[in-house]
Amino acid sequence: MTWDILIKQFKNYLQLERSLSSNSVEAYVHDVVKLREFLEISNIKAAPENITTNQLRDFLKFVNELGMTPHTQARVLSGIKAFYKFLILEEIITEDPTALLEAPKLGRKLPDTLSFEEIEKILTAIDLSTPEGGRNRAMLETLYSSGLRVSELVELRLSNLFFDIGFLKVLGKGNKERLVPIGTDALKYIRIYKEEIRVHIPVQKEFENYVFLNRRGKKLSRVMVFKIIKELAEKIGLKKSISPHTFRHSFATHLIERGADLRAVQEMLGHESITTTEIYTHLDRDYLKQIITDYHPRS
Repeated sequence: MTWDILIKQFKNYLQLERSLSSNSVEAYVHDVVKLREFLEISNIKAAPENITTNQLRDFLKFVNELGMTPHTQARVLSGIKAFYKFLILEEIITEDPTALLEAPKLGRKLPDTLSFEEIEKILTAIDLSTPEGGRNRAMLETLYSSGLRVSELVELRLSNLFFDIGFLKVLGKGNKERLVPIGTDALKYIRIYKEEIRVHIPVQKEFENYVFLNRRGKKLSRVMVFKIIKELAEKIGLKKSISPHTFRHSFATHLIERGADLRAVQEMLGHESITTTEIYTHLDRDYLKQIITDYHPRS
């Protein structure tokens, strides 16, 4: 039976038989959709009833590497377990492949930081002769230049690019907007992508304003950005475990190591406080831009 049919039946089961709230139903369904998306990206063509425990372990490892908190990872596992219990109830499977899966341990170490030289190697490993390469260079330059979260990157809109003043308007956590300086290299590659590559993509309805698109003309997913970075790390033989968040972490680390004001870096990252006792300090846009100019390795 297909994923679409079983996911629809699973949703009905959660609503009608388990009487879960609409938020819980959507969360469980979304967890199963994540699993399907992971399998598609991994080129695993298997129906839900044929998925193995090892494949599910690989999925949970993937979720962990995406940077999700242990609490979120545990909730994802709960959704997957509920799905396979449903398949047993419906007699679609006889053995539960999630039975031996363990919830993630609490606590997660900080991600590896890339050196400036490693950042350069990753960026220069991108094949700029392809449309995807031009897009990927623009994306990763933007991640490193402005310290964006991956969710902020994939949600970036054309209408929020301010080339004339060298800023991006970003919608961060809690739907809070902030202006973030962006370096000249990142602006250059965004402009090349926008004017020479993106114009040739048949953009799907409702995605006209998103900056970064996939081949089908829809906005790029978080998972795809992670996959692109992972493949580039493998291409240059990098042994560190990295993700989009590694670029954000490296952005902040490199600025601070070179002497940038911690408050300025915190504002650019979209954090409300530096420590638990120090309240968010608003800083002038010109000052933030000067911090990038003075301290960022690619300024």
